[in-house]
Amino acid sequence: MAFTSSSKFLKILVMGVFLFETLACSRGVIERTNQGRRPRKKARRYFNGVKKKVALLTFFNEAPYGGQDLGITATEELRKELSRTREFVVDPMAKKIFGSSKEIYAGGGVKLVQLARKAKVAGVNFVLFGRIIEARIREKTDEIGVVRETKSYTESKVEIRIFDVNSNKEIYTDTIRGYTDDANFRFFGQNREDRLTYRRELLRYSIRVAVRKSIPRILKISAKLDWVGRVARILGNKIYINAGRKSGIQVSDILKVITEGQEVFDPETGALIGVSKGEVKGTIEIIDYFGPDGSIAILHSGGSVLEGDFVQLY
Repeated sequence: MAFTSSSKFLKILVMGVFLFETLACSRGVIERTNQGRRPRKKARRYFNGVKKKVALLTFFNEAPYGGQDLGITATEELRKELSRTREFVVDPMAKKIFGSSKEIYAGGGVKLVQLARKAKVAGVNFVLFGRIIEARIREKTDEIGVVRETKSYTESKVEIRIFDVNSNKEIYTDTIRGYTDDANFRFFGQNREDRLTYRRELLRYSIRVAVRKSIPRILKISAKLDWVGRVARILGNKIYINAGRKSGIQVSDILKVITEGQEVFDPETGALIGVSKGEVKGTIEIIDYFGPDGSIAILHSGGSVLEGDFVQLY
């Protein structure tokens, strides 16, 4: 009897496995390696956990429609999307260093180069700024009937630029378009204020579409940039860093201490080519946090760590 029960159990088990594989195959072919195992899923893009500090400057609107409201819309949408990635800390004090995007464009970007060191000391890794080049809306309305169908088409063009504080140069510029269309029924005689509100919201939405399309590109550029922090103060054997829990620094992290790089100029034109990498002076180990976004470290190797030295992930 025991042997019969075991045989029945084995048959049920085999049938169950066969049924499972059949159902799985019906949903798609199950790929396996030479060893019969299912292949591993592709790894996500590497993120070391330390967030880069971004100076986000208020965008401005050059288009004849929408006014500065569209510049604010672009800025706030970009701020929201950057925060959503959890890979950046948007510095609220950046405006005091650089001003607005309009000021940067007016000076031809010279202000960014002049203030790069000040931004680096403040812990800013890169500056995001830009403008709205186009914002337009077109409408087509039926001419006959009490209830009129109106179709609206909106297009925007947003320029986004990235200035790398550590290399002291602009590393990215791109123009991104946002499109949206809508269709609604309007009763004849609808008031003018409602139509203006409707058009304004469509323009805002097309700006948001363009900004959201820029996020993958910004992430790709950011991944190529080094995170840089700074030694803010040294008290006794404790070294205070201007980045902490909020920036993703972990207790027991090892950071390398580096000197400030030197600016390299073209001998013929006098133009700034870039900034050389600093020399490694030693390493420090994070032991605690302080303040809203600071950390405390002790010397791990090397020596002569000074206030103002820069730090990077080891």
